[in-house]
Amino acid sequence: MYSEIQRERADIGGLMARPEYREWNPELIKPKKLLNPVKASRSHQELHRELLMNHRRGLCVVSKPELQRVLEHRRRNQLIKKKKEELEAKRLQCPFEQELLRRQQRLKQLEKPPEKEEEHAPEFIKVRENLRRIATLSSEERAL
Repeated sequence: MYSEIQRERADIGGLMARPEYREWNPELIKPKKLLNPVKASRSHQELHRELLMNHRRGLCVVSKPELQRVLEHRRRNQLIKKKKEELEAKRLQCPFEQELLRRQQRLKQLEKPPEKEEEHAPEFIKVRENLRRIATLSSEERAL
């Protein structure tokens, strides 16, 4: 419908002065005004019609439905989380940070071995210590 109106207007001869191509050479192809595919599309026409109706009624076009606002908010939050994760990954990839982490792990390993040596003592030493404790406890009970 819109494209037909536009074609009719092009045939009528608009307000702009057109050069007279007939005077030069009648065998030349006459240029025609190109149709705007966006304006000729049905979806554009319907959207334009809806905007005009809302404007006439006085409805605010800027306000969005609640569902659309919620979905946009979620998308925005997901993008923010994704960017934070990327920044964290980049921060950990920094050579300086990696070296600091390695040194921190080495220090922890150096502090832990004395404790592990006591835990991994041979079983006969553990039994002997237990026997000494029991012997000292029983002698103290006798003394009392």
